[in-house]
Amino acid sequence: MRITKNPEERRNEIIDAAEVLFLTKGYSGTTVNDILQKVGIAKGTFYYYFQSKEEVMDAIVLRFIDSGVEAAKAIAQDSNLKAPEKIFHILMSQEADTNQKKEIVDQFHQVNNAEMHQKSLVETILKLTPVLASIIEQGIEEGSFKTPYPKETVEFLLVSSQFLFDEGIFQWQPHQLIEKAIAFSYIMETTLGAEKGTFGYMSQMFKQMNEDQKEEGDE
Repeated sequence: MRITKNPEERRNEIIDAAEVLFLTKGYSGTTVNDILQKVGIAKGTFYYYFQSKEEVMDAIVLRFIDSGVEAAKAIAQDSNLKAPEKIFHILMSQEADTNQKKEIVDQFHQVNNAEMHQKSLVETILKLTPVLASIIEQGIEEGSFKTPYPKETVEFLLVSSQFLFDEGIFQWQPHQLIEKAIAFSYIMETTLGAEKGTFGYMSQMFKQMNEDQKEEGDE
């Protein structure tokens, strides 16, 4: 008996299966037929939802972005947190599932599709900007920040950070990343009119990430 599922459920089923395969077999080692077998669907069903394997990877990455944005929204709506605290918690939430996210991003970079890569960066910036802008506006009201352009400042900060810290574009050495994190925290404090040291934890985050990666490499 044929089981009929609603389109959204079927689409997510394909994405879930592809994500598991990309993580276990690698993006290049996974074929559309592998995905078909794992989900148990015909080729025509797959192509009803996606035009290619690359498009599935695109959907996986965009889902990670949406998940991060939803987490950021929840933090932004927390009335118990001051604006600088919210930014800290958002940064920490983005790192909460670092290992799986890093594996997916590594596979994503193997796709070598500049258009897809650009789309993921743009989507991140467009979706996170209003969330972070609302936090900056809260900080202005609290006296933590001083900037006449909260939205535009967030856009510049997001564009520069998303591009500069993208491992698929630059292959910075660990010490270079830490130096840039220190510089970026200074730029954030300056452009937002925040007190010196407000975002000093950023360099510590990068140092900890570097140490964790070293430990994983030694295992």
